Amino acid sequence: MDYNYPLSHHWSTEEIIDVVAFFQAVEKAYEKQIARGEFMDAYKAFKKVVPSMAEEKTIFKEFEEASGFNSYRIVKKAKEGRDGDSLTGK
Repeated sequence: MDYNYPLSHHWSTEEIIDVVAFFQAVEKAYEKQIARGEFMDAYKAFKKVVPSMAEEKTIFKEFEEASGFNSYRIVKKAKEGRDGDSLTGK
């Protein structure tokens, strides 16, 4: 990893940890695979920090520009999937 996560200085340490954990889950989906349940837990924690869809879209775009990983694609797969599924970015 040779990039920075899109973070806000307004977030608490706990909120930053939740956002970083979500982006690490996205990375895991692209680099290997991740269980849908594990990913959804990370996404739910992320949404508590970033409840606004507009802000989510902006942060996802910043992350994709920095990393090349499309968060939206993985979130969509997770929402469409079933318990027990594994997610990959491929």
